[in-house]
Amino acid sequence: MKKIILAFIAVIVIFGLMVQASDLVIESKTQSYNEQENKLKFEGDVKVSVDDLRVVGDSADVSMDENQKLDTATFYNKPYAYEVKKNKKREVKANILKMSLITKVVKAQGDTQSIVFDGKTPIVVINADEQEYDTKTGIMTATGSVTIKYKELDTFSNKAKVRTDKNGDLKDIELIGNAKINQQSNESYADRFLYNASSKVLTAVGNTTSKALMDDGTSLILKANRQEYVQDKNIFSASGNVRVWYQDYYAIGPKLTLYPNKEGKPNEAYFTGRSSITQGVRTIYADKIMMTMKPKNFHADGNTRTVIKNIGSGDNGNSDNGGIGLGL
Repeated sequence: MKKIILAFIAVIVIFGLMVQASDLVIESKTQSYNEQENKLKFEGDVKVSVDDLRVVGDSADVSMDENQKLDTATFYNKPYAYEVKKNKKREVKANILKMSLITKVVKAQGDTQSIVFDGKTPIVVINADEQEYDTKTGIMTATGSVTIKYKELDTFSNKAKVRTDKNGDLKDIELIGNAKINQQSNESYADRFLYNASSKVLTAVGNTTSKALMDDGTSLILKANRQEYVQDKNIFSASGNVRVWYQDYYAIGPKLTLYPNKEGKPNEAYFTGRSSITQGVRTIYADKIMMTMKPKNFHADGNTRTVIKNIGSGDNGNSDNGGIGLGL
């Protein structure tokens, strides 16, 4: 999972509504009030501004509560919202956009897309069926066919959560349900991924699989209950029913620590706890096993035992049962 790092520190969620009271300005060709629905309605070139947020659309309405206070602003027919701060621009597109003026929760529904720009260059693109941002908690939740693109990194999941602090800086990002991360020639799968920005640790939990393409064109495949990558130390670890496939090697163990070579490819795999490595008909069991990919070899240590399967299956006439004997 080398370089599969959720480097979303550049992500600042699209909706920059502040919790304190703000002026809401709405411009449109026509405005009306429907007493029965208790809604203000706006039609034609609707433009809305709250703090640094701008929303543009064809039509919108604002519902009011029983005290005639503004409640929720809803924009229809593919509205466009954006926020610009310094050189950063954040925008969102959706079929419907809802802004709660009371809870400070913003919802984008239907073919939603959020983009963060640095100048004119898109940094992060998030697509989902629905996206919701709670300005009080700093949590953005995307649900339904969620994809996130960051440079050469692509993620897929049923759901994603992005948590930010009061300054808009990333705290962590979570991918939930059928999660997948692609980075160039590497792939990782898990029930759940979590990236912590402060510790710079990426954790994969539940039915985890990682595939890394090696320099020789072969793949190293790793499966485990849990996998973890520590970005600062450039160390990868796995635990719980760990299995590794590389060329004709198949290794099993309870825990694994994996170190890369100078080119950043997985190269030294250290199994701890009672482990085994199989090559062809030969299986070696040991308390510790070190396996290297380049050069390709392994070393077993501690209570080692070797089992060679079917060694006596051939019949050379030297024994009655065709097995190995002393010829007696």
